[in-house]
Amino acid sequence: MIEVRATPRQFLGMPATRFLRDYWQKRPVLIRQAFPRFVSPIEPEDLAGLACEEIALSRIIEHDRASDRYTLRTGPFAEDDFPGMPDHDWTLLVQDVDKWDADVRALLDRFDFLPRWRIDDIMVSFAATGGSVGAHVDQYDVFLLQAQGRRQWQIDAGPNPSSGFRDDAELKLLRAFSPTHDWVLEPGDMLYLPPGVPHHGVALDPCLTFSVGMRAPSSAELIGDWLDTLLADADDSVRYHDPGLVPPKDPNEIDAAAMARVVEALNALRMRDPDRLGDWFGRFITQYRSVEVSSGEAPRPRIEVEWDLAQRGGTLERHPFSRSAWRAGNDGARLYVAGMEYAMPARDARRLAAAARIDGALYASLSQAARDATFDLYHAGHYVLALEGEPT
Repeated sequence: MIEVRATPRQFLGMPATRFLRDYWQKRPVLIRQAFPRFVSPIEPEDLAGLACEEIALSRIIEHDRASDRYTLRTGPFAEDDFPGMPDHDWTLLVQDVDKWDADVRALLDRFDFLPRWRIDDIMVSFAATGGSVGAHVDQYDVFLLQAQGRRQWQIDAGPNPSSGFRDDAELKLLRAFSPTHDWVLEPGDMLYLPPGVPHHGVALDPCLTFSVGMRAPSSAELIGDWLDTLLADADDSVRYHDPGLVPPKDPNEIDAAAMARVVEALNALRMRDPDRLGDWFGRFITQYRSVEVSSGEAPRPRIEVEWDLAQRGGTLERHPFSRSAWRAGNDGARLYVAGMEYAMPARDARRLAAAARIDGALYASLSQAARDATFDLYHAGHYVLALEGEPT
């Protein structure tokens, strides 16, 4: 089925195991009332205000129906940009709203059937009536949750959808789009799309849509970072060598034996150790775009922080842009945060990766290695100390 209805116990309209088996990265599905009686935690005015922030990634896409042209503007925007906008045919999109709004971030708890490190962000879009970003494809999984108003979604779920792009737009818009399904989504409805499914959404009235997008690094990203790590750790003494060389038939030919030795030299650089490869990936996948995490204030001495945690009801609040994950290895476990790694017992790595907040009881139960890592992360700005009755 391509359309299901959620139940009180199954917000996907089915068990998570069935969704992952039958739909995840295989086929789209519309889930009616995945979030029943949904009330958006933010309003369009909040989104517009966020789009004016320097660090926020925001865009406005306008559509001229007469010429079928789409124009793109990137933020940050000025507050006086919005009052003059028309009441139709434009869309504001803001990335990483989950990093800015705790109520939006709380929605991610419903997606705990997926690895958290696979989730990229929640993008929120406001569209005036008729607003659209055009027919396009995404190269990652996305859940499109209707938060306010109504949006018409069309998708092409056929076996060989058109993939050519228009050459008259800054955006990667499809030159041809032949929808196989057409729906109207209302607040609480959610559409799941695997990578590569062409889709087109148009606001039937002013609306908000939440896009829960997955992180899917390209092979070029993976190889580039992996090679950087290999080069940084490469042993210069490991070189091409040919101790078994025999006189060549043609001294100008690069023969098969030479290529076999080239492969041997390259293989010497490979990360054959699963722990080493796992540590590289843990560091890579927890780095987040180009956002530089900072607490904005000088860290306090460790003895004071530990006193505040133990005696004053203090908590360490994780910075919303700090991504974390953990991995069990042959020599213990590793916690990865924003491209850094820390060795510690698996029990501690598991709890710290999951904890957005560390209170005195949790901190006291940690091993010395985990406490050292926690304070190092606090010092680097990945945790902010909050005291009872004081704003964070």
